[in-house]
Amino acid sequence: MTTELPGSPSRTVGSQTLARGLEALKAIADARDGLAINDVAELLGVHRTIAYRILNTLSDAKLIHRSDDNRYRGAAGLLHLTSAAHDAIRAAALPVLHDVANDLASTVSLLIREGSDAVALAVVEPRGPSYHVSFAQGSRHPLNRGAAGLAIQASQPPLSSEAEDVRIARANGFAITFGEVEPNMYGLAAPIKGSGPDLAACINLITTRREVAEGAATAIVAAAERISSRLG
Repeated sequence: MTTELPGSPSRTVGSQTLARGLEALKAIADARDGLAINDVAELLGVHRTIAYRILNTLSDAKLIHRSDDNRYRGAAGLLHLTSAAHDAIRAAALPVLHDVANDLASTVSLLIREGSDAVALAVVEPRGPSYHVSFAQGSRHPLNRGAAGLAIQASQPPLSSEAEDVRIARANGFAITFGEVEPNMYGLAAPIKGSGPDLAACINLITTRREVAEGAATAIVAAAERISSRLG
């Protein structure tokens, strides 16, 4: 049994500091124009001196940097964390994507949010000679267009400013659109829950046939739930 000496810091103090640092890091990463020290202090509900220490620690780890305007923004160290997160969700999704692509004889993909875009992190085509739509891994389109964009936004907590289509997608568990990303193409997407606030994601199916998109909703939602469970 470990006995804590009088006056020594408790484990709770360290955990609270870590929690504050992570909260500050997430807020800075999400802020397009960065955050000033006062912004971080207000966000965390702490004195400016404490916020400054937290920001210095994050800066020393190369996770953030202070720009010439004295606002803190994400730094190169975040790329390593992002890469690891991408690898984890891709590994969790690929077996499910292969199963669904073959079951539905359609191309399916894993898309994630990257800034204001939806980006294809993995694309799986069905086996066999059946006709299917093809597109490239790494393809991107704005979040405000297409089923994938709606589903990615729906994977996150509600915002007062979000579009009605996002609220409907969250309520239904999926989104269907037509011709918003590619002409004459239906998109069907379901949000992947549990991917985290920094890695919003969805599973997406594209097809030229309306009946395929509408008939695949249950399977795509179930696939999204399978991926979510593999991330837990």
